[in-house]
Amino acid sequence: MPLDTSSYSLALLRVDGRRWNELRRINAQIRTQAAADGSSYLEMGHTKVMCVVTGPSEPFGPARVGRTGAGAGATAGASGGEAGVVVSIVVAGFSSVDRKRRGRGDKRIQELQSTISSALAASLHTHLFPHSTISISLHVLSQDGSLLAALINAATLACVDAGIPMTDYVAACTAGSTSTYAANDESADPLLDLNHQEEQELPGLTVATLGDSDRVAVLVCESRVQVSRLEGMLAVGVDGCKQVRAILDRVVRDKGRKMVQEGTVQKGVGLEDMEVD
Repeated sequence: MPLDTSSYSLALLRVDGRRWNELRRINAQIRTQAAADGSSYLEMGHTKVMCVVTGPSEPFGPARVGRTGAGAGATAGASGGEAGVVVSIVVAGFSSVDRKRRGRGDKRIQELQSTISSALAASLHTHLFPHSTISISLHVLSQDGSLLAALINAATLACVDAGIPMTDYVAACTAGSTSTYAANDESADPLLDLNHQEEQELPGLTVATLGDSDRVAVLVCESRVQVSRLEGMLAVGVDGCKQVRAILDRVVRDKGRKMVQEGTVQKGVGLEDMEVD
């Protein structure tokens, strides 16, 4: 059923009741699997993903680091002086309505793996772990739009949980436009955080920024859109990334506070607690 975009200008509400600049409900957890070095679970609306991080560890074989393919996932940053970031994605058959089963050799999966691997390799301090591998395994449980953004956010949380040094959070979000490319509407308004129905009918892009800054780490646009609309979409997406970054930071801080209260870890000494002569 085609998406009725006429309601945007009338009620200023989208099909799921949100306004143009509102994120969907985001629920995130870290340290969900005690046996893993780092793990996370994230929901963006009805898009649900899990992530497990292993490493940094020694490669399984001489051909492991730097290998890209169906068995090893996508690798970035693999060289003699840096750790290789290996990303693998498994999409559950029940995650979407069409129940299409995607294998590890699927081109769409390989594109997602390569994008996530490159984005995280640029933020992680891989030079501290030469001749090693950081394995990131992502599992898609449910799909309802903004899949790449959810995968990047879940992988970021899992890397933080694993204690891997990184420059800052890599927070991702999607943005779109209220009118299709064929309509050629120059006054179309931007939209934040697209769901599956909006992604199918409207032009959109996925953007990821590094921390609280405007530095763009990932920018993927797979639909046709007028250049005049692109700047507004990008601005809305970057603002959404800052909102997502605040949510991810709150999840990490809440988990750390809870672990200190339970006595799992000891509270560290901050700059405000140190005696400076």
